[in-house]
Amino acid sequence: MVGPRSWIGGIFSRSGNRRYGSGKFIDFSLSPLQEQRLQQLQERLHVPFDETRADHQEALRDLWFAAFPNVALKGLISEQWKDMGWQGPNPSTDFRGCGFISLENLLFFARNYPASFHRLLFKKGGKRATWEYPFAVAGINVSFMLIQMLDLYSAKPRCLPGINFVRLLGDDEEAFDVLYCIAFAMMDAQWLAMRASYMEFNVLSLSLSLSLSLSLMLDNTRYHPELLTPWFNLLMLVNGSFPFLWEVLRVTRTQLERELSLEDVNRIQDLPAYNLLYY
Repeated sequence: MVGPRSWIGGIFSRSGNRRYGSGKFIDFSLSPLQEQRLQQLQERLHVPFDETRADHQEALRDLWFAAFPNVALKGLISEQWKDMGWQGPNPSTDFRGCGFISLENLLFFARNYPASFHRLLFKKGGKRATWEYPFAVAGINVSFMLIQMLDLYSAKPRCLPGINFVRLLGDDEEAFDVLYCIAFAMMDAQWLAMRASYMEFNVLSLSLSLSLSLSLMLDNTRYHPELLTPWFNLLMLVNGSFPFLWEVLRVTRTQLERELSLEDVNRIQDLPAYNLLYY
């Protein structure tokens, strides 16, 4: 068993053994299996959550019962959903930004690492503040972060973390979902370490959403960069007003990028922070 403090120390002790970037990483070719699995993952990114689809409704119910197995759900629109950390009584509205994959990520977490899932859901570990981050909304933001960090909207990742991740994807088709669980646990550890608050998390969520929106808009505005000015101004206002908040996400992402760059990581389970799922 490895706790948050030993994980944070461990990553720095291994930080000298990294795959630092060079042209050979950027230009590497995908194997047929890697290409197939990357395409399958990218197809998942483009599936919106549809509250009228029976399978999406069933997945949402499954998430509820995985979180609260002894509590009957009154309906897909209910004040009960706020107990899981949704912004309102209808969780489908929170999925609009990231789509069905964010629900799949949460459900995978609940089914495969139930102890860790419930520890984060009920904020069992560490010294907690009076106000805590909303669990479900945090989960959607973790999905956002990974998609952006791994450059998954590109035909082929162009960044080192994304390239290294595709190698792991070739070994395990569930690598993205496992990485999601690791990233969520990492974010919670950083949250505890930095003693963030609920109010600050709301600004963090807004910053992340704005950043992702900007990245998706760049190709469409390359000839009219002035269209991005209001977005950049708003992003800088949010980040400038609460620099500590942005640190929580930035440090989490930086730690994850470091772990993906370690030479002795050949499987997703080799990441040092994987141990956080069993803390």
